[in-house]
Amino acid sequence: MTISPTSAVGIRPVPRAGFLATVCASAPDFWTLTKPEVNFLIVIATFAGFYLGCPTNLDSFPLARLFHTLCGTLLVASGTGTLNQYLEYRFDAQMRRTCERPIAAGRLRPATALWFGALLSVVGGVYLLVAVNELASLLAALTLTSYLLFYTPLKRKTPLCTFVGAVPGAMPTLIGWAAASNSINSEKVWMLYVALFLWQLPHFMAIAWMYRDDYARAGYLIFPANRQEKFLTWVTSVASFALFVAGIGAVSASHGGIFQYAGTIIVGLGLLYYAMRQVVLRTRMAARQLLKATIVYLPLQFLIFVLGKS
Repeated sequence: MTISPTSAVGIRPVPRAGFLATVCASAPDFWTLTKPEVNFLIVIATFAGFYLGCPTNLDSFPLARLFHTLCGTLLVASGTGTLNQYLEYRFDAQMRRTCERPIAAGRLRPATALWFGALLSVVGGVYLLVAVNELASLLAALTLTSYLLFYTPLKRKTPLCTFVGAVPGAMPTLIGWAAASNSINSEKVWMLYVALFLWQLPHFMAIAWMYRDDYARAGYLIFPANRQEKFLTWVTSVASFALFVAGIGAVSASHGGIFQYAGTIIVGLGLLYYAMRQVVLRTRMAARQLLKATIVYLPLQFLIFVLGKS
């Protein structure tokens, strides 16, 4: 008896159904495919980039353009998250953390998810092109392609994938800024980009340490063989210290006042504390606390940037 690739990873066959019928019956699963928890942080970063990149000499804030920017970016991000799960569903099925995702668990057919992800991505890119501007649309397309074509396959080849993935992961700041000003030729936006790039490293290291056995079981090379603790220490500590400096640098680039400096130092030291705690203890609990600290840090830091705009 032959075993199909799908049944080999324990995925239950899904009865064939029309696309619309599947959408109506599986709306929660389609929502899960879009990775809403990730999209929340993407909205924050995109909004911050847009607000800070918006010219101060405008008569009124361009709310309509902001709305279009957030909608288009969310569509592309949702499509990217969906297509990522389509590409990795066989590996997701081998991990306790991801085995209940819609495709891996067999609740949605891979082909259905593929079309859904492609539709979201194309509609989002075209929406940004028509309703916002060409640069924002181009940056969104670069985000999608670099995430799917470079970061996703590299996760099974080299621990450097974390750094590669942080490149498209920091693009929402550029998309927001480009949508507001039709340019990314500014020291300020690149400081924002660097800050978001660096933030992802301790954030993902916390996740990777919590689920390192899961990743290894599925064949992901998140940590170098026999050097897991050293890799965790270097990436977490160096990136966290660099993020602290980058935050202050972003405040300086925007000519911030004492509020911005004080707030950035406070939230930066808070994140540094949990990062160093994880480096020293290297426990699942410390990693979980670092993960929570990164999730709290990002909206607070970007709020500080936004409130300090002159």
